[in-house]
Amino acid sequence: MTLLLAGFWPGLAGATALGLAVGALVGWPDRLAASLGLCVVAGLVVAAAIAGFVPGLPGLWLDGAALILPVYCAACGLGALGRRVIVRA
Repeated sequence: MTLLLAGFWPGLAGATALGLAVGALVGWPDRLAASLGLCVVAGLVVAAAIAGFVPGLPGLWLDGAALILPVYCAACGLGALGRRVIVRA
């Protein structure tokens, strides 16, 4: 796992920055179906990466997606929360 973090830190940093920007620009969704669906997809990707269904280079891509997608989702939530706090103030 440490090797994956060392290799994917630029992607993680980019996902964090992009998620914060997108969350701040878009804000909270009106319907929760899209955000819940994205959380379900992220959970399925993480579960598939942990189970090790996909070997080789595609497995590495899956592991990278399992690391980056939840970080992006969390950063979108933080950006939307920041927008909500700033708009109310």
